[in-house]
Amino acid sequence: MKYIFVTGGVVSSLGKGLAASSLGTLLELRGLRVIMQKFDPYLNIDPGTMNPYEHGEVYVLDDGAETDLDLGHYERFTHTNLSRLNNLTSGQVYQSVLDKERAGKYKGRTVQVIPHVTNEIKARMQEVTEKMGGDVIITEIGGTVGDIEGLPFLEAIRQFGHEVGPGNVLYIHATLVPYIKAAQELKTKPTQQSIAKLREIGIAPNIILCRTEHPLDSDVREKISLFGNVPIDSVVEVRDVKHTIYEVPLKLHEERLDDNVCRQLNLTTPQPDLSRWRNFVQRVIHPTHHVRIGVVGKYIELQDAYKSIYESLTHAGAAHDCKVDIVRVDAESIEKAGPDLYLAGLQGILIPGGFGDRGTEGKITSARYAREKGIPYFGICLGMQIAVIEFARNVCGLAGATSTEFDKAAAHPVISLMEEQKKVKQLGGTMRLGSWVTDLVPGSKAFDLYHSATITERHRHRFEFNSDYKELMEEKGMLISGTSPKGDLAEIIELPAHPYYVGCQFHPEFLSKPNNPHPLFFGFVRAAMQHHAAADPVC
Repeated sequence: MKYIFVTGGVVSSLGKGLAASSLGTLLELRGLRVIMQKFDPYLNIDPGTMNPYEHGEVYVLDDGAETDLDLGHYERFTHTNLSRLNNLTSGQVYQSVLDKERAGKYKGRTVQVIPHVTNEIKARMQEVTEKMGGDVIITEIGGTVGDIEGLPFLEAIRQFGHEVGPGNVLYIHATLVPYIKAAQELKTKPTQQSIAKLREIGIAPNIILCRTEHPLDSDVREKISLFGNVPIDSVVEVRDVKHTIYEVPLKLHEERLDDNVCRQLNLTTPQPDLSRWRNFVQRVIHPTHHVRIGVVGKYIELQDAYKSIYESLTHAGAAHDCKVDIVRVDAESIEKAGPDLYLAGLQGILIPGGFGDRGTEGKITSARYAREKGIPYFGICLGMQIAVIEFARNVCGLAGATSTEFDKAAAHPVISLMEEQKKVKQLGGTMRLGSWVTDLVPGSKAFDLYHSATITERHRHRFEFNSDYKELMEEKGMLISGTSPKGDLAEIIELPAHPYYVGCQFHPEFLSKPNNPHPLFFGFVRAAMQHHAAADPVC
């Protein structure tokens, strides 16, 4: 087993996760089995209860773990199937240490960061090694070097590297090389200081990833090589890509990063076959068609809040040789100004998941607009519930229909709290989470897209379709095309008379990949293209 640790310095948001994922892509294409994991220094047990403004989206795994959004990059860029083992936080570490202390596992010893906390971190690495196997484990350390909360993780990976020995461990450090416009030159001092800080901890980087907006000339590379104490070919330029994040593996391969890693870890592999990846990137950059799809949400100004949805639209677009122009629409703006100003001219409307009642009426208005105008509609989690509420009000005539999440005394609670959720007191990790089986109705749109009678999808919700209203809604034209195996939970709804009006209770965006788009996103983008062609045959 070989171990690669990716750290970051100078500033956050350098793209360590993308760099780690891209390296995983390249090593996989060389025939290696790659495992990815993320160590996060924050004290939350997991990001499940964190505000999207604080953390971005919560990425859910098959086993129900609520994890960092970087694990979404890991699964999209590689074939690794992750579990709760692959995301460790300081909160989990300290909770485990304190539980052991209360249980007397330390036999009266004074409990300290070293060795008890660092041993707990190393134990997770050993557990992943034993349970998941593989050839290479790439571990990203969250935060930046110098953050006080990250010190135990850095000390742990220093110790771990010493224990597994030279040739089995590689430290990759990502830094910023800023361009000072007034001086018209790149500055290496932040990188030098970041590396010096890492050395104080006892870690000497083997490879330095230089995030930059401008090319690194030979003088800059030589300076970083000298002060970083690495060969010049281990100074890797990571320039901002112009079109799509999926260019990053190609750029890193041009910098021979994967060659360098394999050489330093004594891995003998063939060169990667990047043809399929290149073809995908070309379809993203130079598509033949285009559509405009509106995403109506309440965290719309935050790029990372709907990260997996945006990527899934890109995957589906590339499969159709189509550029998806995403129009971000604030649901509260629709409440104030009406739908025409924001939704006219769109070829598709998507309402993502979310919690709370802010912007809810704007979303309901958007769902009605899509239904009445014949515009393809895709509702995910809350987006499905919104579609049900809108249909109940405006087609079934149920005035005041809503969710008990928004109004506990609703006249018509067409969406209600799941029975098993009613006794739940704690918020973290208590929703319906992870992979669940859904049975599909033959002949439905969902059945035709999946080409299967049974599917497995990832969930994250507390509220559900109220089956007391099932008969009425079906009479009025709604089809519940996917249910739980017992038939008690509605998982997919659709309107057969509409070109594409589909809502799902699960989160399909967590299973979409660049060369394997999710079926529901694939169908949605195709319907948007057909809507565009019908409105403007020239396009």
